[in-house]
Amino acid sequence: MPTYKWKGKNRYGDMVGGERVAHSPEELAQALQREQIAVSDIFAKRIELKIPFLRREKVRSKELAVYSRQLSVLIDAELPLIQSLNILAEQTKNRYFKRVINGIKDDVEAGSTLHQAKRKFPKVFDDLFCNLVASGEQSGSLDIMLRRLAEYLEKIVKIRSQVRQAMIYPVAVVTFAIVVVLFMMWKVIPVFASVFLELGASLPFLTLAILNISQFVQKYILFILLGLIGLVFLYRYIRRTPKGRRATDQGLLKMPLFGSLLMKVALSRVTRTLSTLLSGGVPMLESLKITSATAGNVIVEGNIMDARKDVAEGTSLTDAFRETAQLPFMLTQMVGVGEATGTLDEMLLKLADFYDEEVEASVASLLSVLEPVLLIFVGGIVGTIVVSMYLPIFSLMQKF
Repeated sequence: MPTYKWKGKNRYGDMVGGERVAHSPEELAQALQREQIAVSDIFAKRIELKIPFLRREKVRSKELAVYSRQLSVLIDAELPLIQSLNILAEQTKNRYFKRVINGIKDDVEAGSTLHQAKRKFPKVFDDLFCNLVASGEQSGSLDIMLRRLAEYLEKIVKIRSQVRQAMIYPVAVVTFAIVVVLFMMWKVIPVFASVFLELGASLPFLTLAILNISQFVQKYILFILLGLIGLVFLYRYIRRTPKGRRATDQGLLKMPLFGSLLMKVALSRVTRTLSTLLSGGVPMLESLKITSATAGNVIVEGNIMDARKDVAEGTSLTDAFRETAQLPFMLTQMVGVGEATGTLDEMLLKLADFYDEEVEASVASLLSVLEPVLLIFVGGIVGTIVVSMYLPIFSLMQKF
């Protein structure tokens, strides 16, 4: 269906406008009249040219956290919602986010609730965000819910940056090592090979092996580069398939050093998300469904959904988690204490803080272990190549 832009006056006499999808302008006019809006103008929205690689239509978690905290402060200061949204739209530097906020403002001006307006932008505002906003609107505590959302997003951003720090370092070092080795095999080793050939030096086994690898790299350098790029795209394609994502997520959890870190990150997200939803008054089954989608790992997501099925059948959350072997014993025990004392959201929040500290400690220890290991690995490869090239030179010097 086409998208139309419209302008008019609401029942209070204020000028309002926005964008809506409809089969025809007449259908849109009738829908707006039912909402007590006197339509003055309706026209079709122009088709925009979108180039995926040049146009960034994304809102980062950090931007969303800042938006939530600022909107919470403005509402707490008793500024009207429309004015608050207008201020935030003017402040943001992200053009796509600016259009989203303006779209929400237009829908709210037209009589829509804030959470209904946000649900039209699922790529920006997920179910967790919209449900908590809906709970805040119903209970009259929208500023408190937005502040909780801001704190939740800030914690998620912090954890994500720590994991990125742990992952980027080894990936960068290994990538640099591959580039250096390929360059040496492609350009440096052939120079030594021609020198050895002119001098007629006897070549040891290690040198012969390196020279054979160098000849292979020279001959198939283009295919090697395309193959490395192809592996990256193949991995991304496999991650998009259900079976592939399950296999890769399971493999990541079994990786030495990284597996336990990724599990702690997933548990931190699960406990913090579930705590935030339950404290916001979202029902348990809906909270578990939303929580499973934020785990970031299909295996953990499946465990949460299995627990949700048991809870739907009348089982307590503690027993449902206990039947899931992959969830740690401490998590089950703390959930049990929370259910028994009626403080489940507080216990989950304490668990989330605990796992956050565990992630921070794991990242620090992981980097301290990886740094010498990677230096030895890269130094060993480069050193082996250098030594293999000097062995024939040493034999020639002994002859003279």
